[in-house]
Amino acid sequence: MEKLLDRKIKIIWDFRGPSAAHIAEHYLKHLKEFVEVEELKYDLSGVEHFSPSHSTAFLVVAEFELKEVKNILKPHRGEVYTEDV
Repeated sequence: MEKLLDRKIKIIWDFRGPSAAHIAEHYLKHLKEFVEVEELKYDLSGVEHFSPSHSTAFLVVAEFELKEVKNILKPHRGEVYTEDV
């Protein structure tokens, strides 16, 4: 079992509407820049497309970084990140 502060948290931004996919892809560029500037522990980010009108951008952060990152980036939601093996 992972120690509490070693957990990875996936923070998520939802985009809806006809431009959702494009906006999510664009937002991902900003997330990658943020990871580089802030020197975050993990470099895990991406987009997911659920329908033509719903896409998300996400960033995986270490739990100890969550409070600060959340205050700066204002994600819509989050979940514990687990790697599919």
